[in-house]
Amino acid sequence: MSAGSAAFLGVERSLTGRRWLARAGDDRVALTLSQRLGLPEVVGRVLAARGVGIDAAEAFLNPTLRDFLPDPSHLLDMDKAAARVARAVTDGETIGVFGDYDVDGATSSALLANVLRGAGATVRVYIPDRVLEGYGPNAAALLRLQAEGVSLVITVDCGATAFAPLEAAAEAGLDVVVIDHHVGEAALPKAFAVVNPNRFDETSAHGHLAAVGVAFLLAVAVNRLLKAAGRAVPDLMQWLDLVALGTVCDVVPLTGVNRALVAQGLKVMARRGNAGLAALADVAGIKERPDAYHLGYVLGPRVNAGGRVGEAGLGTSLLSTGDTVQAVEMARRLDDYNKDRQQIEAAVLLEAIEQVEGRPDDGLPLLLAAGEGWHPGVIGIVAGRLKERYGRPACVVALEGGEGKGSGRSVAGMDLGAAVIAARQAGILKAGGGHAMAAGFTVSRERLDEFRSFLTDRLQAQLTGELVPVLELDGALDCAGVSVALVETLKQLGPFGAGNAEPRFAVAAARVVKADVVGSGHVRCILAGAGGQRLKAIAFRAADDALGHALLTAQGTTFHLAGALRVDSWQGNTTVQLVIEDGAATR
Repeated sequence: MSAGSAAFLGVERSLTGRRWLARAGDDRVALTLSQRLGLPEVVGRVLAARGVGIDAAEAFLNPTLRDFLPDPSHLLDMDKAAARVARAVTDGETIGVFGDYDVDGATSSALLANVLRGAGATVRVYIPDRVLEGYGPNAAALLRLQAEGVSLVITVDCGATAFAPLEAAAEAGLDVVVIDHHVGEAALPKAFAVVNPNRFDETSAHGHLAAVGVAFLLAVAVNRLLKAAGRAVPDLMQWLDLVALGTVCDVVPLTGVNRALVAQGLKVMARRGNAGLAALADVAGIKERPDAYHLGYVLGPRVNAGGRVGEAGLGTSLLSTGDTVQAVEMARRLDDYNKDRQQIEAAVLLEAIEQVEGRPDDGLPLLLAAGEGWHPGVIGIVAGRLKERYGRPACVVALEGGEGKGSGRSVAGMDLGAAVIAARQAGILKAGGGHAMAAGFTVSRERLDEFRSFLTDRLQAQLTGELVPVLELDGALDCAGVSVALVETLKQLGPFGAGNAEPRFAVAAARVVKADVVGSGHVRCILAGAGGQRLKAIAFRAADDALGHALLTAQGTTFHLAGALRVDSWQGNTTVQLVIEDGAATR
């Protein structure tokens, strides 16, 4: 968000209000990488800009668990947790898995359910209702599990700050193992074990793990103990597709072990061994080999939809079933819920945008919109849309009665989770937590303005420069320089996501030959370079904004257009398409 560097292609203010910057990288390293690895020079620049050194390049291009997976025992309480779970398996105890209702929670819950059942355990999965119960463990649900015969509960993607519910469970004699990744506090909840790379007293270098990654480490540790005791154990590699899905959808950095988990998980997913994921891919119309894009934008939203606007546990049930007939039926229900979610989200987003744009732009680093009757299941998505649209941290609050349920999304360099936790510790919030890029909270209506001011001050203190939305680009190309071969080579740098951004280029001085609206407000274009070479392009959901309007009214006009390059296969023809994210008129 700094305004210090020179604007790329001279674009100080684009059609979406952003300043374009060239992604920084060492040109000498870039040239050496391209020569040593036999890659195009532009690909060498992309690698160098992501901090990939010459010695690390091979491991980056082929990330393996052998190179990157840490010993689970390095995490505090892991050995204690694994021993308790292994004992529950060998003694025939009924184990409860209490998960969150988002994709990370669903994949974590399904993973442990599959692993423990594969080891011969009886497992009861519990996913709370978002509206009726809210996030995380609650005493009533934990005690109900105990009454049903559960003697050990493993919380996944929740529990790090569930002090009162876990104290109630402990007093009732119920053992609870917390498997979480959200930022913890100095005090630990009263649990048998708390495994969390973001514990206050933890020294692990793997705080970027999603909850499903921590759950996978628990599975490794438990398998190790069971195997040493002479018991048959399942092959954990078969469930790496779940780990990949949860990791991508929780938007944790795809670096180090996360990158290896996703890379290997995508290979497993391509084999279609998980009945639920295979059915969901078919319902969603995925024909090609899945990549991180499909996880984050096609499969993930459908898994999430049950917890957002339908049945909280449906995503976990889908991911843990081995019945192909049931899988198809559940996948179709999730697809229907996703369509409902899209309609609800669109309505809330429109109202939130009206709120944001109806206020004077004060230049402060926080957007906050609140509405009566907004569905709490979509506020996190809407917060993400606002963050993307305006380049600032955004919080969205669903108000009902005297209380508001809120969700926030942040931008790189601004730790929203820490600010929300500080607000809860200050007594402003009833509940709240999260991590750097995302947070959730509960606030009384009467303290909403106080919370807004507190959060704004906290985020303002984190700023090191002017708050200017930027778009980082990996270089400029002409239409003639875009080819299927280039895009296929760039794919070797994947999986792409947070921490390893998909390469984005500016197609410079491109003339808009044709533009029209297709689908749900998408703008489809035909571009031409200086030599007349054509390139297909599309700007998703852009018909009603400044970028889409400029494209639709710009026939014959020349623009710099920025975005990612994707292979587009249709009726046997394979071409390249530019997914337009931004644009600027040429001078």
